Amino acid sequence: ADLTDKQKKMYAAFLAVAKDETLSILSGNGRGRMRILTLLMRLRQICCHPSLFDSAYNRDSGKLNLLFELVENALGGGHRILVFSQFTSMLKIIGEEMDKRDISYFYLDGKVKSYERADMADRFNNGEKQVFLISLKAGGTGLNLTGADTVIHFDPWWNPAVMDQASDRAYRIGQTRAVHVIKLASRGTIEEKILKLQSEKRHLADDIISENSKTLKNLTNDEIMALFD
Repeated sequence: ADLTDKQKKMYAAFLAVAKDETLSILSGNGRGRMRILTLLMRLRQICCHPSLFDSAYNRDSGKLNLLFELVENALGGGHRILVFSQFTSMLKIIGEEMDKRDISYFYLDGKVKSYERADMADRFNNGEKQVFLISLKAGGTGLNLTGADTVIHFDPWWNPAVMDQASDRAYRIGQTRAVHVIKLASRGTIEEKILKLQSEKRHLADDIISENSKTLKNLTNDEIMALFD
């Protein structure tokens, strides 16, 4: 997806600040490396929808526009869809747009109780509603959603295995159709860098960005700085 003009300006402005701050952190004594994770997350939020970064933003998001182009084409072809995002706030924005377009959907995040998860999954698999919006971490395991044949990852996650586990919600025993998996990324941004890292370092694990003393341990300083190119 191409960023909108407003998105590009916001992304470029914050990228310059984030790059300088990261360079300062890496050239120091190593303290503050957790701050790098926050900077990377903020860039990813701008890629998804700038209102995640700045609540006053009220313009379009290039990726959100692309998502609904894909969703409406898929629904028009009789497909049913799972949409995953790491950001629950992004899923809520997507849900609001679904409401405007009169698209029916279920919503699942970590706050939904286990019995409600199972009930929603059964209802979806039995044909109720068209789309299932799912928090990546909440929906990575334990769900059978063979009622869907299209999976869309709205934002790339560091560990491709986590995304694969989420995609497998639709590709389970009982699935009789081909399952199409689509990963969205904003062109020329950190999201493209994440996808490149996934292909080059398939072994990346959650602890790369977990909150512990070995954060980012599997990336060199040059690889970290390359994320800000």
